[in-house]
Order: sequence, then C-alpha cells, then structure tokens
Amino acid sequence: MTILQEEVSGLPTHRKSYHPYISPFDPCPPIKTKTYETPAQLYLGFQPKGLDQYQPSEALKKGTLWPALYSPYTSPYEKNKRE
Repeated sequence: MTILQEEVSGLPTHRKSYHPYISPFDPCPPIKTKTYETPAQLYLGFQPKGLDQYQPSEALKKGTLWPALYSPYTSPYEKNKRE
C-alpha cells in the first residue's frame, strides 16, 4: 500500500489517497485509488493565542468555534460527477 499525501501550496490537505493492492483473484472490480479524510487538529499542534473564532450561532452550525478547525466533509466522487 502506497500512501500519497496531496499537498497544495506546501500545506497538507485533509483528503489523502492511496493505491491498495489489487489481487488478480479478486472477483469484484477493483477500486484503484481509495481516499480518506484526516482531521484538522492533526496539523494545528498547540492552540495559538488570539486564534480567530466564529460567532456563537455560526459555531453551532459549523460544529467548531475556530475556523482553523472547520473541515466540511467533501465527497471524493463530486469531482467525477462534474466531469
């Protein structure tokens, strides 16, 4: 299994992908690239002082007080639908 870390402008992305082993005896059609998401907390470390905050009503909608930790789920299949 090879893990590929996708980076944009030197910053890590929350969606990672890898290429699993595909057996020649597998009866199912193979999924050649699989993806998964990592939480934003992995890249933050200690909470810096003065970190931006959402208003309380917006924080309740987003599920976090800090914009740096907000990471909405994005479907890996959305890109394929647009093409």
